[in-house]
Order: sequence, then C-alpha cells, then structure tokens
Amino acid sequence: MNLKEQAAREALKFVQSGMVVGLGTGSTTKFFIEMLSEELKAGRLKNIVGVPTSQSTVALAESLRISLAGVEDYEMLDLAVDGADEVDPQLNLIKGLGKALLREKIVETHAKHFVVIADESKVVEKLGIHVALPVEIVQFAAGAHVRWLNTLGCAAELWLEEDGKPAMTDNGNYLAKCTFKDGISDVHILAAELDSYSGIVEHGLFLDMAQTVIIGKENGPEVKTKK
Repeated sequence: MNLKEQAAREALKFVQSGMVVGLGTGSTTKFFIEMLSEELKAGRLKNIVGVPTSQSTVALAESLRISLAGVEDYEMLDLAVDGADEVDPQLNLIKGLGKALLREKIVETHAKHFVVIADESKVVEKLGIHVALPVEIVQFAAGAHVRWLNTLGCAAELWLEEDGKPAMTDNGNYLAKCTFKDGISDVHILAAELDSYSGIVEHGLFLDMAQTVIIGKENGPEVKTKK
C-alpha cells in the first residue's frame, strides 16, 4: 500500500453509517472514494451520501454507485475528506492544484469535521515552499488580475494548459499560479489581501479549516489534530 492509500485507509475510520460526507478532488482522495465504495458494497457502511467537490469527483462517485447530493441540501455535512498540496505545522493548507479550490472550500466550510489526507512529501515548514499558490480569477480583465497578483511578492502567471489555452475551472473561471521564492511570509495577511480584490473568486489558502490531518509515512500513518 502506498502512502496515499495508507492515509486514505486511515481516514475511513472517521466515517460512520448514515453520514453525509464531502468528497474531495485529486489522486489521494480518489483512493478514499474507491475504498468508501468497497465498504458500502461489503455492507460495512450503509446510507452514506457524498457531496462532491468537482465534476471529476461526480463522475468517479457515480461510476462507483455512491449516492450524491449538493451541499445546499444539508445545513452541515458530517465530514469532509480531501487531499492537500502542502500542509504546515499549524495544519494550514495550500489546495487547489487539482483546479477545484472554490468548490472544495465551499464544501469543506460546511463540514463539521474536515479531514485532510496526504503523503509525507506534502508536509512543509512554510506554505508556498514547494508549490505555487493557485488563485481562481474571473475571465474578464484576467491580465489585470494577474498583474495585480504580481504586486504581492510573488511571480504570478496565467495557468495555461499544454495546448496553450487558459486552464478553466468547473465554474468557468481562469486560474493563476503564484510562485513565492522563499515561501509565503504571512499566510493570513496574504489571504486577507486576496479576499479584498474584486477580480479574485477564490484562492488556495485553506487556513484554520482542517481539524485532522493524516500523513502517510513509511512506518505508518501519523494523525495530527488541531490544538
């Protein structure tokens, strides 16, 4: 079992029959959704409803015959399980390199318990050290939004696909990537600046959201909880 699978297996311990579960997006969460389906087919879990965070997750869950609903159908979800691109010592995250950050943040904000699953390569002392921060922007005046992002101490660029076309989210928005040479100095200040700008729909800083982070390690999973 690889480290991503190991973390996904540990996350299943948080699932109980009858729960409404937010289903994240990405390679690590794919393992979790497949394992959840196995538990349902075996009858070890029953009456689970999934709330997907992307069209790709919808397709996967439907192919595995997991019942789905929208986040608007429930006041609160019992649980949300998703991956992360980076995790810092305070359990703050960079997410969204799977292009689903807005829907992920909406679903996970509505969960009573947000569990993050990742392998040990995602653990960092400072966010932005290894990966770019994704930012979802409106198509209108996209170049101006990217230019403004470059004033924040990063190298920002429009996220382009291999064919040269702008990367598009399920919401019909563009994405920018912001690279910080030495990591992000203050994630809360940066998040506040990003939240204040009109052309930005959402950003990949998931701060003070995760209650539990499960890290897959060679000697077994490590479970970290918010203090």
